[in-house]
Amino acid sequence: KAKALVSGVPNLVAIETVDSLKLAHRIEAAVASADTPRAAPLDVLLQVDTSPWEGTKNGMPAEEVPEVAAAVAAECPHLRLAGLMTIGAPGDASCFQALADCRAAVAARLGIEPSALELSMGMSGDFEAAVGAGSTSVRVGSSIFGERDYSSKG
Repeated sequence: KAKALVSGVPNLVAIETVDSLKLAHRIEAAVASADTPRAAPLDVLLQVDTSPWEGTKNGMPAEEVPEVAAAVAAECPHLRLAGLMTIGAPGDASCFQALADCRAAVAARLGIEPSALELSMGMSGDFEAAVGAGSTSVRVGSSIFGERDYSSKG
């Protein structure tokens, strides 16, 4: 899927759902072997599971993120670690603080300022709280396009 995405979307700016080092390496290989070289590295955000008690979200455990971030920075020259992303538990703003804390740990591991890393968190129902907690990117598709219809999915 990584190769199809990279080759099929020539103006791809970022991938926000990198939930493992293995996936980062697959994206790296796809970018490196693309027919048309990119002018700049592809931005990636590491997806962090800030609500593991739910058991319904993807993402890596927060304690693994600093080492994965360091590996991406060292081993993936065609990628730029742009930040972190989470889909927290609905109504639980502690997930936003957990991602901010994770960003601080990643920044310390990489020797950079936390503000150099984006925080993608918050959706239509909680974006105000996310922005208040430091989000630099929110996903508000439901506010724009309406709620998703899951009735036809099995």
